[in-house]
Amino acid sequence: MTSTTQEATRTIADRRYAGGLALALTSATSFGLSGSLARSLLDLGWSPAAVVATRVGGAFLVLLIPCLFLLRRIGLPTGRQGARILAYGAVAIALAQLCYFSAVQYLSVGVALLLEYLAPVMLIGWHWARSHRRPAVPVLAGAGLSIVGLAFVLDLRGGLTLNPIGVAWGLGAALCLCAYFLLSEDNGADAPVNPLLLTTAGTGVGAALLLTAGAAGILPLTVHAGVTILADQAVGWWLPVALLILMSAVLAYPTGIVAVRRLGSSLASFVSLTEVIFAVAFAFVLLGQQPGPMQLVGGALILAGIALVKRPRVR
Repeated sequence: MTSTTQEATRTIADRRYAGGLALALTSATSFGLSGSLARSLLDLGWSPAAVVATRVGGAFLVLLIPCLFLLRRIGLPTGRQGARILAYGAVAIALAQLCYFSAVQYLSVGVALLLEYLAPVMLIGWHWARSHRRPAVPVLAGAGLSIVGLAFVLDLRGGLTLNPIGVAWGLGAALCLCAYFLLSEDNGADAPVNPLLLTTAGTGVGAALLLTAGAAGILPLTVHAGVTILADQAVGWWLPVALLILMSAVLAYPTGIVAVRRLGSSLASFVSLTEVIFAVAFAFVLLGQQPGPMQLVGGALILAGIALVKRPRVR
């Protein structure tokens, strides 16, 4: 390979990496916004399951018509693509929410989130086991820094309860988050599922399963109309619902899928930790919840950990 070709290849890889990083941060920002929007609805009397079902069900309805036009152009998915779509909707969307909310029943929110966001470390172990190659020292150091930083941001001093059932649910949520990144990847075994199709069908499957769980009494589904507070302003319930659907689902899922395909599941999972930082920032702006010194230090540690997780060299 000539030096000119190598330089061109490196330039393309750099642009792909930069674009993937921008998309990953966009996805993390959008997901981070969901906490404050959901909090405004929870304060109005909505149940957590109702918030999630509305979020993913609304995204399905918004994306349905564009997805139908897409299917007219690309055709129906293959059997393997259909299986991936079903797994994405059932595991990465529906089961992930069920595991997380079940964990919150037994653990504090901070501990439940900390367990769920062990996913990047689990993915390092997964790729280590598959390739039989030990990760580089900076990757392991970055993983450690990120998890310590996450613990600081979540500020676990309010109460550390480790109910075994809750821990099991929390680790289940972490496995589902791993599945989200792995199922979003283009593994080369089959033609990748278009991000629009994967998001639309996945949210449809997830919403159907959540509504079924609600109808069966596994998850309570309670909604209320009325006025809630965002950024010290009284707003109708429909505003946080619309933002939750459009920003934290319609925008968040497709950008996350494309980011994973550009960065790889391991690096994308570490960048996703910035979601917690964005969530704290949005809580300050929209809910008036001022971050403490520990959370600021934790955010810096997360960013330092991500910086240590270097992308693979272009061969």
